[in-house]
Parts: sequence; structure tokens; C-alpha cells
Amino acid sequence: MGRISETIKVLIVINALFFIGTLMNEEVSFRLFSLYYFENPNFQLWQPVTHMFMHGGFMHILFNMYALWAFGTPLEMRWGRKKFLFFYFSAGLGAALIHTLVNYYNVTSVSDALLQGGWSPAEIAGYLNFGEGGSRAVLETVPMDSITKMASSFHTPAVGASGAIYGILVAFAIMFPNIELMLIFLPVPIKAKYFVPGLIAMDLIFGITGTQMGIAHWAHIGGAIFGFIMAWYWKKNSFDNTRLY
Repeated sequence: MGRISETIKVLIVINALFFIGTLMNEEVSFRLFSLYYFENPNFQLWQPVTHMFMHGGFMHILFNMYALWAFGTPLEMRWGRKKFLFFYFSAGLGAALIHTLVNYYNVTSVSDALLQGGWSPAEIAGYLNFGEGGSRAVLETVPMDSITKMASSFHTPAVGASGAIYGILVAFAIMFPNIELMLIFLPVPIKAKYFVPGLIAMDLIFGITGTQMGIAHWAHIGGAIFGFIMAWYWKKNSFDNTRLY
């Protein structure tokens, strides 16, 4: 893991440039390039790609870029540049898809409850966009945590390469299952085939329970799912032979 390929170097540079640009004008940058819910007025068609290069802070980008270098390098050496780039962006887009589908469920399930309570679609749109809606009595019949989840899904943008990184982690565990890994706060060596599923299990638990940690848990799971499908298929079909790049 000591060397770095030109492909990963370029990805890290692009992420760094986006991060620096964000610092110059955070409001505009996050509004344009973060991934918003597709019915939010701030949504743009390019956001499923550009959100992969946006990060919410220095530690966020530091950990993601470290993981990209540490786990992406051996994968690119095995697959080659083209397959690695295809994998990276496919995992990132898969993460965006799963994240959006979960948000869609969060928004529509509560919207349906409000419709059944007597609100009109226009009143629901007004509540989402301006915090103003129909009868307050209807709001009292819908759990407040559900309403909060609906508003959060509609308004909160997603940023970061974590979805693609989770795809890389899963692929690494498939290709190098017996390599031992450690967490900083848990300095115990654990084989990749156990370490990575453990991380994903935590995201799944937090996602199902709705634990709010400022982390897009379902995006992580989405990247992991798409990463698993591609890496498993390539390994099964002998597309993992070492190639020059």
C-alpha cells in the first residue's frame, strides 16, 4: 500500500480542488454540487456525480482519501485503470441511488399519511418548502419523528465519496479476505473478510433504527451492495487478474 497510482492521485487531486473551492464559497458550492432529493428545488442532474467530490470537513475528506489510497491502490493494480474507474463511479452512483430511494420512501410514506388526514398535495408542498401547511390537527396525528425524517430527507443534501469508498472496502475484502485491518480506536487486527462486514452491519443498524449521526448510512450500504455485486462477478468470472496500468 506504499505506492499510489496516477488514477488515484488524480481522484485525490480532484477531491482536494473541490474541497478548496467549497471553502471559498460554501453556500453556493453545497447548493450546486451536493446531492439533493430529486424533488427539492436545489436538485440538479449532475449532483449524483459531483456529490462524490464534495466533503463536509477536513477530517471527512482526510479519512475518505486515505481509504481511497490504501484500499483502492491494490484493487487498481489488480483490475487496471479502466475497470477501477468504472467500479469507483458505479459504486458511487449506486450509493446515490439507494440513498435517494430511502429518502423517497421517507417522504412519500409521511406524505400519504398527511393526504389521508385531509391535506392537499399543495399543502404538503407548502409545508416542505416553507414550513407551512394545512390543519395543525393533522400534524398531531402523524408522529413528529416521521415528520422530522420527511423534512430531513427532503432538505438535507448528501456529500462525500463514502459510498464509493464502501464499494472499495467490500471489493478489498473479497479480493484480499485475509489481510488484517485495524480501527484507530480498536487496535486489534481483524481480517478484512470480518472487518468490512462489521462496518456495514453497523451502518445497517443505524440506518434501520434511524439513528441521526450526520452520516448517510444508506449511501454507505448502497455503495457496499453495488461494490459487492461487481467485485463478486469479476472474481467469479476471472476478471481480477493483475494488469498493467
